Amino acid sequence: MVPSSGQNSWVAVIGLETHVQLGTDSKIFTAASTAFGDTPNTHVDPVVFGLPGTLPVLNCKVLEYACKAGLAINCSIATHSKFDRKQYFYPDLPKNYQISQYDEPIATDGWIEIEVIDKDGQSCTRRIGIERLHLEEDAGKLVHGGADQLAGSTHSLVDYNRAGVALAEIVSRPDLRSGREAAEYAAELRRIMRYLGVSDGNMQEGSLRCDVNISVRPDEDAPFGVKVELKNMNSFSAIQKACDYEIARQTKAIRAGEAILQETRLWDEATQRTRSMRSKEGSSDYRYFPEPDLGPIEVSAEQREAWRAELPELPAARRHRYVDVHGLSAYDARVLTDDKPMADYFEAAISAEVDGRTVDAKAVANWLMGDISAHLNANKLSVNALPLGPGGLAELVALIQGGRISGKIAKEILPELLAQGGTPGAIVERRGLAMITDPDLIEAIVAELLAAHPEEVALFRGGKNKLQGFFVGQLMKKTGGKADPRLANQILSRRLRG
Repeated sequence: MVPSSGQNSWVAVIGLETHVQLGTDSKIFTAASTAFGDTPNTHVDPVVFGLPGTLPVLNCKVLEYACKAGLAINCSIATHSKFDRKQYFYPDLPKNYQISQYDEPIATDGWIEIEVIDKDGQSCTRRIGIERLHLEEDAGKLVHGGADQLAGSTHSLVDYNRAGVALAEIVSRPDLRSGREAAEYAAELRRIMRYLGVSDGNMQEGSLRCDVNISVRPDEDAPFGVKVELKNMNSFSAIQKACDYEIARQTKAIRAGEAILQETRLWDEATQRTRSMRSKEGSSDYRYFPEPDLGPIEVSAEQREAWRAELPELPAARRHRYVDVHGLSAYDARVLTDDKPMADYFEAAISAEVDGRTVDAKAVANWLMGDISAHLNANKLSVNALPLGPGGLAELVALIQGGRISGKIAKEILPELLAQGGTPGAIVERRGLAMITDPDLIEAIVAELLAAHPEEVALFRGGKNKLQGFFVGQLMKKTGGKADPRLANQILSRRLRG
């Protein structure tokens, strides 16, 4: 439960340190595999353990991925950077130090744009500064065990498979002001990394992890308060809830005259509150010095621009284009671009020509965000696994827009298309579902209905106009929902009025 902080809360100052596992096949300084989920301690070697006589060698693909990530978040790529040793004693770091970057990181001084959608669907755009992106190696993983979880673990096991996996640590500037903004910032970083293909961003597997630094102050112009670190946030929901809790906790404590300690705290999902873990170390505690076993990194201007040319269109640019060019709402654009395969599918569908014409982008978006997304979620599928391709969806929308089928008929054949694929037009033809657009045929059916329901006709002509809906329903029932609704209403309205 979030503690009450009074009516007028202070201003929060939030920055994130985001650790992104780069999706290379081998680790940052060795050829050991980065495969996830295998038997513990099988993806290790003497370099990972830092045994005497071994030397690290930088993985070139790691450098490429880091530079592309830096360019995508608008950083300057350093022509010269270096690695450092960070003295860090912990059971899951076998060398007792971590190879990282300290004073000369690979990328600095960037920014990303975030969009926060309010409850009314309105979009607020903010630019969040990026202080740096630096490379480092990941630590292993501690697995705590014990039958009595309330009393704590009785033992801990160490899995070094993750040790030495390449990390890009992205450090934001303290530009965030709420838990919601912090969660959206982390989500946008993940979108960017996934669009680039440099990381899968899977938070459940630890591929993207966030540490939150947070303090409060009485107003926007006041000095920063004492910073508290929230460690290892592993979901966007946890980031938002932990920030909101911590803002309220710190504000309440300051108003009560209590001192805020510089410490590391953990978010407890079960109790929905933060709890103290340890006092926070400073950079001097790590005793950095240049890594003696690795030379400096040199990135030429030609190589940097070659990597820049390979960058795809990124989420923010796509969102703007979908709004400006295709007329989608900010909400629709955000939903479609959240997942790159979904955005690619949308683009392929609106680019496909059916009878020499493209289809309405909003209609395609509605099908993707509605029935199709519901099918994907229910069956835990990616849009890439759908038997119905983008061209098939475009044809379905064209059939509706061309008046050959109704939306009701489209929903009726969609499950078959999603399960088996096929051509919408062929299914409509085979099942005899084409819309009835012949005025003479609809006139004849209407005449039968009016003759069969004289009382309702008399009531309608006596002023009960809502009975037209009754006749529309009867017409649709008689035609199996295939009568052209617009034409049917026109004919019914004329005939009912005599």
